[in-house]
Amino acid sequence: MSATIIKGKEVAAEMRAALKEEVAALKEKGIAPGLSVILVGDNPASQSYVKSKAKACEEIGIVSEVIRRDADITEEELLREIDGLNENPNVHGILVQLPLPKHINEKSVLNRISLAKDVDGFHPMSVGNLVIGDECFLPCTPYGIIELIKRSGEEIAGKHAVVVGRSNIVGKPVALLLLQENATVSIAHSRTQDLPGLTRQADILVSAVGNPRFIKAEDIKPGAIVIDVGNGVDENGKLVGDVDFDAAKEVASYITPVPGGVGPMTITMLLNNTVEAAKRMNRL
Repeated sequence: MSATIIKGKEVAAEMRAALKEEVAALKEKGIAPGLSVILVGDNPASQSYVKSKAKACEEIGIVSEVIRRDADITEEELLREIDGLNENPNVHGILVQLPLPKHINEKSVLNRISLAKDVDGFHPMSVGNLVIGDECFLPCTPYGIIELIKRSGEEIAGKHAVVVGRSNIVGKPVALLLLQENATVSIAHSRTQDLPGLTRQADILVSAVGNPRFIKAEDIKPGAIVIDVGNGVDENGKLVGDVDFDAAKEVASYITPVPGGVGPMTITMLLNNTVEAAKRMNRL
C-alpha cells in the first residue's frame, strides 16, 4: 500500500486561514501585527523569497515592510537600521534575509535583533532557549516539520527519529524539537558510518542535505514517516528532494513530496511567529 502523502500546501492553507481570522481579531483591538524584512543587495533567490513572504503577509493581513539596501551598505549602517526597528512599537517581527554580503558579519547582525522580535528564531539566545526548553520563537522550517508530523495523526513520543543533516537552520533545531516531543533522536551527517543502516532504524526520518534522491527506498524502514526537506534539481532539471519519492512512497507510511511538502510550511510558521510576537508584546 502506498504511503499517505503529507500535503504541506494544504496544511499551510488551513493554518493561514486561521491566522487570517486571528489577525482580524487583533486589528479589532487596535493591534496590527507587523513584519519588517531587510533585504541587502540583489541576490535573485533572496529577492524571490522576500517577495513570497511579503505576499503571504498581505494575504492574511500582516503589515509587511521590505527595506531594501544596496550591497555596499556598511555593517554599522545595517546595525543602526535594526536598532530603529527594535525601537519601533509597530514592528513585531524583524527578519534579515540571508545570505549577507561577505563584508558583513552575519552573527553580529542576528545578535542585534531584539529577542522579542526574532521571529526567524536565529538569535543565539533563542537557540539557547530552544536547547533548554524555555519559551522562544522556533526556527520556521523545523517548526513546520513538527507541525506536519503532528497533523499526520501519528505520535512522535517513543519513536526513533533519525535526522540526516546537521545545519544550524534545519538539522540541529529539528533534532532538538523532536527530542522535546519525546522521540529518541539520532543525527546523521557526512561522517556517519553506515548511514543506510541507521536510516533503516528510523520510525521518523527527516532528511535535509540537499542531495537529489540521496535516500533510496531500501534505506527506509517499512512504515516510517519520511519528511523530505531537500530541494535540488535532478539530471532532467526537475525539482526533487533528498528522497527517491516514487520508490519511497511504496515503503513509508507517510511521506512529504517535493515540491508541496515542507516548503509551504516555512513561511506559514514565520507568519505564525509574527502574530505570536504581536500578542506577546501586547500581553495577550
